[in-house]
Amino acid sequence: MTTEALDKLTTNIADVPCIGHRHADAFRRLGIRCVADLVLHLPQRYEHELPEQTIAAASEQISPLHGADANITLRGEIASLRWIPARRPRMEATLQDDTGAVKLIWFNSPWLREKIHPGLTVLVWGRAKRHGDLVQMVNPRWEAYDPDQPIVPRPQRHRPIYPASEELPSRTIERAVESVLDTALAQLDDHLHDEYRKARALPTLAEAYRMVHRPADADEPVSARRRLAFDELLLLQLAVMLKRRHRREAQRAVALKHNDAINAHITARFPFELTGSQSAVIHEIAADLQSTIPMNRLLQGDVGAGKTVVALYGLLMAVASGHQAALMAPTELLAEQHDASISQMLTGARVSIELLTGSQTLPQRREILARLESGQIDILIGTHALLTEIVQFKSLALAVIDEQHRFGVHQRARLRSKGNDPTTIPHTLVMTATPIPRTLSLTVFGDLDISTIRGLPPGRKPITTRITDQSKAEEVYQQVAERLNTAEQAFIVVPMIDESGRGLKDVNTHLEWLAGGFLRGRRLAAMHGRLDRDEREQIMSRFRAGEIDALVCTTVIEVGVDVPNASIMVIEHAERFGLAQLHQLRGRIGRASRHSLCVLLGDPTTKEAEARLKAIASTSDGFEIAEKDLEIRGPGELFGARQSGLAPFRVAQLPRDLDLLQMARRDAKDWIASNPTLGGQRDALLRRRLLKAHGQALGLGDVA
Repeated sequence: MTTEALDKLTTNIADVPCIGHRHADAFRRLGIRCVADLVLHLPQRYEHELPEQTIAAASEQISPLHGADANITLRGEIASLRWIPARRPRMEATLQDDTGAVKLIWFNSPWLREKIHPGLTVLVWGRAKRHGDLVQMVNPRWEAYDPDQPIVPRPQRHRPIYPASEELPSRTIERAVESVLDTALAQLDDHLHDEYRKARALPTLAEAYRMVHRPADADEPVSARRRLAFDELLLLQLAVMLKRRHRREAQRAVALKHNDAINAHITARFPFELTGSQSAVIHEIAADLQSTIPMNRLLQGDVGAGKTVVALYGLLMAVASGHQAALMAPTELLAEQHDASISQMLTGARVSIELLTGSQTLPQRREILARLESGQIDILIGTHALLTEIVQFKSLALAVIDEQHRFGVHQRARLRSKGNDPTTIPHTLVMTATPIPRTLSLTVFGDLDISTIRGLPPGRKPITTRITDQSKAEEVYQQVAERLNTAEQAFIVVPMIDESGRGLKDVNTHLEWLAGGFLRGRRLAAMHGRLDRDEREQIMSRFRAGEIDALVCTTVIEVGVDVPNASIMVIEHAERFGLAQLHQLRGRIGRASRHSLCVLLGDPTTKEAEARLKAIASTSDGFEIAEKDLEIRGPGELFGARQSGLAPFRVAQLPRDLDLLQMARRDAKDWIASNPTLGGQRDALLRRRLLKAHGQALGLGDVA
C-alpha cells in the first residue's frame, strides 16, 4: 500500500502495511479498527533506553557508586551457553565484547535453545544488576544482527510501552504506530485556535500526539498528556455548559406555589422534627420550584440522612399547586418502601398516591394509568415501569429519581418528557445515598445544582464495623445468636441466590446451614429479587413486626429497607462487593438508638479488595467513603456509562487533574457565554467534536 492510501484516519487497520489482514483481528480485539484508533492507543508508560555502550562502560555505570541497577543496551557475541533444568529452569549465557563480559539469564524460556548459540552476535537491552563481581541481565530482550553489516549504534530514547495482549506485544504495536504516525499527524486539525492554545501553554493537537508516541525527552509525554487530558475535560465541560444554558434559557417549567400556610401544612405531616440540614435543603428546593426555570438538582445525603422526607416536601408542593408528581426508584422493593412510608405519613390527607411496577397485572396497570391521565392520581411511585410510552400524566410538575446512578441519562430524560404540555418540562430532583466525590461533582454533574444533607437524625449511634476472615465465621454467628437472645434482629447478606459451584455462599444453602447450626430454633427467612411483590411485602412486614429474627438475603435490601430493631449485619464474601455498596448495605442497621455492629466476613485476594474493606471499616461517613472509592477505583467505574452515559476518560485522571478540570470549567463557562451554540466557522470543528464525543450521551441534539 502506498503512503497516499493511508491519507485517511479512517483507513482500515488491516490495510496498514506492517499489520495486514493476518494480524488485524488481534488489533481489533484491543479496540483498534482504523488508523485513528491506532493513534489514540496511547502508551501506558515509557522505558528510558540509554545509548548503546560497551560492556565496560555499562559495568562502570551500575557500580555501587552509581546506583544498584540500570537500563542498558549492549552489543556483543554469545561466548558460552548452558540450559539448567532446575525447579525454575533457566538459560544462562555469557555475552562479551572487546571490553568485557556480562551474564545473561532467561527463565522459563526453553525455546531459546533453538534460537541462541555460541558465536551468535546479538543486541540485548533491559535492566542490569551487579551480582558479585559480574554484571547480569535477567530476561533481557534481544535481537540477532549480521556482524558483516555496518553498525548503526542505538541512540538514547524514551521507548513507549503500550497496553498490549498476549498475541499482540507492545513492540508490535509500536512498529505499527511508527509506520502511520507521520502521515496521520498531517491529517489532524486542531479544534483549539492558536491564541487560546498559546495562552494556556498547550501544544498543538498533532504535536501532542507526536510527543506522546515519539518523545524526544522525558518532559514531552508530560506536556502531551496535559494537552490531551485538558481536551477531554474541556469537551465535557462545554457539553455540560451547553446543556445547562439550554435548560435555563430555552426550557420552561411550571412555577409552584409556596407560602407559610403551605409550609406549615406540609411539615405537619412529618413524624419528626426536621434537622437544620434538612430544613436548609428544603429551602433550596422550594426556591427552585417557585421558578419557571426547570429545577435540575441533585440531593445527596448519607444513608439514613432523611432524603425521602425532603423529596416528599417537593412532591407535596406540586400537589398543593394543583399538579402531579412522580417518584421513580430502581427496584420494586425500594418503590414499595417509598409507597409504604409516604402513604403512612399522608394518612388522612386528601392526596391520592399510587404504586406502579412491572409485576402488576395488566388490568391493574390499565386502571392506574387511566386515573393518572385524568389527573385523579396526585403522586405516582414506581420503577422503570414509569418510563413506558403508555404512562401519561395530566400535569407532571416534579419528577423525583431515587438512587439516580442506577438510571441512565436517557431514562431520566424520558421521565422528564411525561408531561402533556410540550412547552414545559417538569422540575427534576435526583437523589443519591452514594455521595458524589467533590471532584466528580464538577464533571457530568456540573449540570446539576447540588444540595447536601449532612449528619444523621437525632438519637442514632455510629455503627461499629469489623473485618473478620472466614476462619472465624463460627465466632461471628455465635455473636449473632447472642444478639438475637436480647430481642435484636439481624441481616445476613450473601452474594448469590442459588448455589453456583464457585464457592460462594447462596441464600438457600446458607439459610439451611444457619437453621441447623448456630441459629437453630430461630425464625429465619430468605429475601431476594426473584420473590414476587406480595411475598416480599409479607416477609418485610413480618421482619419489621419482629416476627422474623434474621433475614438471609442478597443485596436486594441494599436501599430502602428500614427496620429500626435490626442492629447486627453479617456480609459474607465482603471482598466481592464495591465500597459504596458495602456502605449502602451497612446503612440498613443503625437506625435506632441501640449500638449496631456490621461484620465483614471476607478473605481479600487483591490489594484493591483489601483497600475497600479497610476503607469501609475506617469510617461511617459516606462523603469520606466516596472520596476513598474514587482514590481506590479511579473515576472509570464511578464516572462510566452506567452512571452518566459517558465513556471513561482515556487520558484525564481524577482527582489528579483537578486543576485542569477547574481551568476547563472556567473556560467552558466563558466560551458558552460568548458563543452559546458554538456557532460560526471558528468553533465549527470544536462543535463537531463535542457532539461526537457527548452529543448522544448527554442528549445534546436539541441543545446545539
